[in-house]
Amino acid sequence: MNEQENYDLIVIGAGPVGENVADYATRKGVRVAIVESELVGGECSYWACMPSKALLRSGHALRAAQRVPGASQAATGKLDASAVLARRTQFTSGWKDDGQAQWLESAGIELIRGRGRLLGVGKVQAGDRILSARAVALATGSIPKLPEIPGLAEARPWGTREITAADHVPESLAILGGGVAGTEMAFAFASLGSAVTLISRGPLLGREEPFAGEYAAAGLKDAGVQVRFGAAPTRVDRDQHGMVAIALDDGSSLRASELVVAAGRTPATLELGLEAAGVDAKLAVDDTMLVAGTDWLYAVGDVNGRALLTHQGKYQARIAGEAIAARLNGTPLSAGPWGAHAATADHHAVPRVIFTDPEVAAVGLTESQARDAGIPVQIVAYDLGQVAGASLHADGYSGRAQLVIDRERQVVVGATFVGQDVAELLHAATIAIVGEIPLDRLWHAVPAYPTISEIWLRLLETCRQAI
Repeated sequence: MNEQENYDLIVIGAGPVGENVADYATRKGVRVAIVESELVGGECSYWACMPSKALLRSGHALRAAQRVPGASQAATGKLDASAVLARRTQFTSGWKDDGQAQWLESAGIELIRGRGRLLGVGKVQAGDRILSARAVALATGSIPKLPEIPGLAEARPWGTREITAADHVPESLAILGGGVAGTEMAFAFASLGSAVTLISRGPLLGREEPFAGEYAAAGLKDAGVQVRFGAAPTRVDRDQHGMVAIALDDGSSLRASELVVAAGRTPATLELGLEAAGVDAKLAVDDTMLVAGTDWLYAVGDVNGRALLTHQGKYQARIAGEAIAARLNGTPLSAGPWGAHAATADHHAVPRVIFTDPEVAAVGLTESQARDAGIPVQIVAYDLGQVAGASLHADGYSGRAQLVIDRERQVVVGATFVGQDVAELLHAATIAIVGEIPLDRLWHAVPAYPTISEIWLRLLETCRQAI
């Protein structure tokens, strides 16, 4: 081993979360090293957010054109799958991180290639180097779960990395999991020409409002995807010809060219050396991302399990980077006008978008979550297809918008939109929830006509009648 090298802060993991921790701390004069064993830019850049949405976009665009007379007559062909895959690859920079590494250098952050592991308080091993620092931030993200199904591991299934990095479109595809990744990839590869079967033990998108999963299921059916509800694999085998055979607990079976496992993710804490640092494997953190029971270790993004979404991880990273710098520089922590040292949005205002067709966009609490929290709930819903802007947007526009209202405080605590291109409606709802804007003030935020945003007027009109 080389002699110990000293820094103010060591960040383990150079995905978007780790990059932001390092960047915000560096801006405050902290000397930072960031350790990465794979590609700088992380899961989101190469195997998740960016490539998956690139795979989905072409199909969405084609179906959107087909819903508008005049355009539909011109949009008569099929997608060029090779062009879609090439565009996806462009967004990943061909799985090369030269540009991201150059950005770290330009920001004054030292990149150390290798797997980072804690050796003790403030000590990190990275390859053959021993590093020390006054603070360490873990930003290692999450890893996919592999269910314990006989034969599954031996059948060499694809995970979310393999499906988003695929170099060809399988003739047939079975997807295990009815969550976000499973439903999105079912839409993407059905549009590219695969015969797709989605296997879901329960309703689709089970963490969202029930109607969101119902719309997604209908959209999958329209896209030609076969959805097997209430079924679970009991055994998986790959034969000598490369085909995957899947036996289900209802006595049926199916065969596919490839099987994709999209059964959720778990924080990536294995092999981090937490035991050497005397830290529990479940990384409980405060709102500055400081790990409970320590005064030097931080856990930011997916690894802390608070909200496994890139944008929330980057939000946490901005707070953590400045909080770490403040502590190292001896500056008192305070929330300040920007809430600089406390990440509070994770508790009540997490926005999420599922890029199915129709899209699902939600923020805050579902009705069930609000009731479980003891909030006096009023539900307000409206048919998006009845809004003038939506009917102009696409013939036969179908969708729904719903607000979860706190009757006592007269504020919105949750919102869900389902429909074509509703993702861009979401930030208005996020602002309403984070700002705790009273309903009687929202009434004076007039939406432009004729846009889909007019749904806010219809929801508030319905709310005035109901409360």
